[in-house]
Amino acid sequence: MSSITYVGLDVHKRTIAVAMLQTGTGEVQQWDVANEPTALKRLIRKLKPHAPLRCVYEAGPTGYALQRLLQKEGIECMIAAPSLIPVRQGDRIKTDHRDARKLAQLHAAGLLTAVHPPTEDEESVRDLCRCREDAQLDLVRSRHRLSKFLLRRALVFHDGNQWSQKHRTWLHGLKFSRTADQVVFEDYMLALEQHEARVAALDEQLVAVAAQEPYRAPVAQLRCFRGIDTVTALSLAAELHDVRRFPTAPSLMAYLGLVPSEHSSGDQRRRGKITKTGNRHVRRLLIETAWHYRHKPAVGVRLAKRRRGQPPQVIARADRAQQRLCTQYRRLVGRNKHHNTIVVAIARMLIGYVWETLREAQPSQI
Repeated sequence: MSSITYVGLDVHKRTIAVAMLQTGTGEVQQWDVANEPTALKRLIRKLKPHAPLRCVYEAGPTGYALQRLLQKEGIECMIAAPSLIPVRQGDRIKTDHRDARKLAQLHAAGLLTAVHPPTEDEESVRDLCRCREDAQLDLVRSRHRLSKFLLRRALVFHDGNQWSQKHRTWLHGLKFSRTADQVVFEDYMLALEQHEARVAALDEQLVAVAAQEPYRAPVAQLRCFRGIDTVTALSLAAELHDVRRFPTAPSLMAYLGLVPSEHSSGDQRRRGKITKTGNRHVRRLLIETAWHYRHKPAVGVRLAKRRRGQPPQVIARADRAQQRLCTQYRRLVGRNKHHNTIVVAIARMLIGYVWETLREAQPSQI
């Protein structure tokens, strides 16, 4: 049986450092190639005679295009989680060639943790959700710029909530005696209206995607939970894609970085803040949702409307989650825990219900 050839790839925007390790002889060959289609085709032709091949590169800003190209050519390629790559203490030299050789050697030793890549369809929906998140962040920033500009001019709205219809009417009625102030105000208002239009347009696109397969059932069932509507539900389904890769709910909790860090030795047990590893987008969504469970259990008009026509077992699970999480919130408040600590704990518990719902609602592969 021929020995396996392990190939480490240190991928950058313009170049790729290649390290080819022959397990039979231990010989390592290294060279550089340009990160462009013609050079990649030559690389594939050069590697194929050394089959069977096992390629690996780190997850990063270059995405999954290289992995898809290699797999299309019949070459197995793994994407390694950068934060879980072993690091030798005292190693102070880092170059592209060293990184590529290190990846090949660690892959041969089985010491790398693979990232589960999304399909192209999954990635497009995920990027749509992240685009909406960026647009919402731009909207918040534009609101802050406008409100702080008005505050510096001692213009404060006192007749109700900000960004309500009454507040908008008040804004449109403002006039400034200085030309420069009027120009700044109109520019901030224009930016605000543009960002609002962006968010509204992206929301429409997300609603349309959520109504299609394979997201229809997962989104509809997640919307049965308090604090989860279409945008959040679709974002959770798109970011996690195939949730079956997590055998248990605690494994998903660990993946999302919502478990406490630990530094224990001997008889000492020390636990610290949450690890904050994994997908920060899902972690933020769950923590935002967890704030809804500080209120007493209730099913409002909007939640009841979202639940219409959904499976009884899903509604029952959502009710159990609401009862348990609200009770736990009050219990932790009674123990004088900090509100942020409580919300993180509630988010960690909520993951279990989300995991169970997605496992039932998702098809074999989203």
